[in-house]
Amino acid sequence: MEEQQPVNVNSLAAAVSYNRGRESGMHAGYEEGYFRGRANAIAARRGRAFPVRPLHILYVSSGKLYPYSPIDQAIIATLQDMVRQVTIADPRQQLADIAAQVKPDLVLALDGMEIPLHQVDDIRNKGIRTAVWLTDDPYYTDTTSQMAPHFDDIFTLEINCIDLYRQLGCSSVHYLPFAAYRGHYFPLTVPSVVRRDVNFTGSAYWSRVYFMNPIMPQLMSYNTGINGLWWDRIENYHQYASKIDVNKWHGPEDTNQLYNGSKIVINLHRSHLDESVNNNTILKIPAASPNPRCFEICAASAFQLTDARDNMASFYKPGEEIETYSTPQELIEKIEYYLTHDKERQEIALRGLERTLKEHTYAHRLHQMLSILFP
Repeated sequence: MEEQQPVNVNSLAAAVSYNRGRESGMHAGYEEGYFRGRANAIAARRGRAFPVRPLHILYVSSGKLYPYSPIDQAIIATLQDMVRQVTIADPRQQLADIAAQVKPDLVLALDGMEIPLHQVDDIRNKGIRTAVWLTDDPYYTDTTSQMAPHFDDIFTLEINCIDLYRQLGCSSVHYLPFAAYRGHYFPLTVPSVVRRDVNFTGSAYWSRVYFMNPIMPQLMSYNTGINGLWWDRIENYHQYASKIDVNKWHGPEDTNQLYNGSKIVINLHRSHLDESVNNNTILKIPAASPNPRCFEICAASAFQLTDARDNMASFYKPGEEIETYSTPQELIEKIEYYLTHDKERQEIALRGLERTLKEHTYAHRLHQMLSILFP
């Protein structure tokens, strides 16, 4: 009788493990490819066509660096597709002289805090209409309340600030939140160079530090990445330093990679009561409206887990297009849930993308602004 060779148990186990890993990898690759295909199909749909208006706009940029400069870029690029002519200026230039020379239909300023107010007054005295789109309401209302009455038209991204400017005598005050710029935030067609379970991008304001401190061990037990200013403030920072890009700003291209490469993107709004960075000490106006990041995350086809704000449901349906949390523990619980429910997470992300492209791009916002100013 032929002698049987002994079975190499280790080799058999390795083969089984390899095959299981291969099948799992193929399944994961198929699922991601299917998701990206659907996301890009949504992004490729023909959107609403906006009219090109016979207007000349003198656009005054914020005069600030990131994160304001990408918003400047988004507004300029969008306006150039929507009006006859856009002249671009910097707040440090002699704006009244430029306006007198080019004779625009409108001088539109982003933020406005770097513009000498006598320049705005001079422009208005020449019979040229002025408008400002305020970027940081309600966090700097001590300053904006002094500045706003110098402009003809006020656009604020915070619904709770409308009454403030009207009480100051501003006759034309409108709620206009920011949006997503499709040139910056969009679904990738190939896997991102970043691979994370959880991502958070933003500065470590003290309110965020206090919120995160008690859950950091659980949060960082996942493949989690954090980037932004001041995150060395967090308790036991040295334990998590390898997962935190401290004091590093990511531009739109890198941020879009982060969003596309993360299963869950956390959005945590700043507090209106943080006197160490805010200038909202007199009225302490609370914030109810979503930040620009809310729209940008969805535009990148990412699943967003955001803290609840009073006016959030006006933009997205919680549980259908985004997901919300109210406490640190609820955040951890929903991270655990959605990391193990891939299909549900992806469907919410796709619905959030679709809603954003239908209603929350800069083209939608600027069409609304121009329809108000030039009905």
